[in-house]
Amino acid sequence: MPRVHLLSWLVAASLLAACAGPSPTASAPTSPAASAGSSAVGSAPAGAELSGIDVVFLRTMVGHGERTLQIVRLARDRLHDDALRTLAAAVEATEADELSAMSGWLPTAGPGTGTAGHDHAGHGDDTALDRLRAAGDADVDRVLREVLAEHQRAAADLARAQVDVGRNERVRDLARRIERSRTAEVELLQGYAAQISAAPAGRRSS
Repeated sequence: MPRVHLLSWLVAASLLAACAGPSPTASAPTSPAASAGSSAVGSAPAGAELSGIDVVFLRTMVGHGERTLQIVRLARDRLHDDALRTLAAAVEATEADELSAMSGWLPTAGPGTGTAGHDHAGHGDDTALDRLRAAGDADVDRVLREVLAEHQRAAADLARAQVDVGRNERVRDLARRIERSRTAEVELLQGYAAQISAAPAGRRSS
């Protein structure tokens, strides 16, 4: 996500935090188990309250997760590196699970909080998808590493901000786990790139 969109989200979230009235009621997600490319989200006890800022974060993460799946699915069948394919599959499974939970949760949080018609603007512009579509077989691994690392870094930034300003403790716990998971994924992606750069030219696949 470009920095300007992150700042826009923080401004909107801050305004909601300042102006929100009584919080709508919803069932909150349980704490997901998070690791690089691995977490789970389930149902939590009914009666947990969601503030406006929590809803903004969840809707933003739904849009971001939907874009993640677009990115991964666009490249997964063309990847050469086994470790990158494994990571891509783990990312897809993790975020599909999170999306299922958050998308089912948001419609219960009050009027106007559903996920229908979510705008993907700010979750990685179409240039990233165009880069993947245009990447030749020799470049697709590298392009995915670059695109996905930037995208997941933005998710980590958003989650880190939510930990600081969120109201609902279970949503903040989810944000903490997202921040750790996405940060670990970025580190893995950067590690793959470093290994390839250090390999002899004849052994580089992309």
